Amino acid sequence: MTYCVAMCLSDGLVFASDSRTNAGVDHIATFKKLHVIHHDDRVLVLQSAGNLATTQSIVSLLETRMRSNSEPNLLQVSTLYDAATLVGATLREVVDRDSRMQQHASTTNFGCNLLGGQIAGEAPRLFHIYPEGNFIEATRDTPYFQIGESKYGKPIIDRVLTMETTLEQAMCCALISIDSTLRSNLSVGLPLDVMLYRTDSFDASGQRRVTEDDPYFATIRKAWSEGLQNTFRQLPPFSL
Repeated sequence: MTYCVAMCLSDGLVFASDSRTNAGVDHIATFKKLHVIHHDDRVLVLQSAGNLATTQSIVSLLETRMRSNSEPNLLQVSTLYDAATLVGATLREVVDRDSRMQQHASTTNFGCNLLGGQIAGEAPRLFHIYPEGNFIEATRDTPYFQIGESKYGKPIIDRVLTMETTLEQAMCCALISIDSTLRSNLSVGLPLDVMLYRTDSFDASGQRRVTEDDPYFATIRKAWSEGLQNTFRQLPPFSL
């Protein structure tokens, strides 16, 4: 399973993904689910959840077509909308191909993708792309998307996040959201891949891998757990 979250805010974008994949309790592995494409006039971030073979095929096709300068590719599109259309078409291409080869394709979880970033000439944008190839865009009312095992971390984001949340606070929120998922679902696991992108910077250096011994992650997960317990103890008891 997977948990990925992406946020499109006034100051930029925040991305966080776990890295665990499994095909049963005896086959657990680590694979990166956050992929960054950086060129002079663009920074694109793709996050994937679902069937690992599908994810790897999509990323491989997108990268191959960029290297060979095939048309269209992610270095040629002029808007994030066009980029989302291209990723959706590539996803549909892989799903259609793999479906024909699988006897029980209807039960296969081909997963979803999140695509965010900025191309020169427009503001940062964020899209949630479905296996059918269609997609929706984040808005002021819904400034974030989740894919994968999202239910455990969603309430935290809903209570905290607004468009005006700073990127640093938003990243803290994303990490707490993932920590809550880690505690409740063993199919989501460390390390985490995160990225913070500031509007108009066209800088992809804000990437980091968060491991079990990361001091910041250890600090906030401990503080969050203790804070919840302290708050709970201060609540008035139930009475009939």
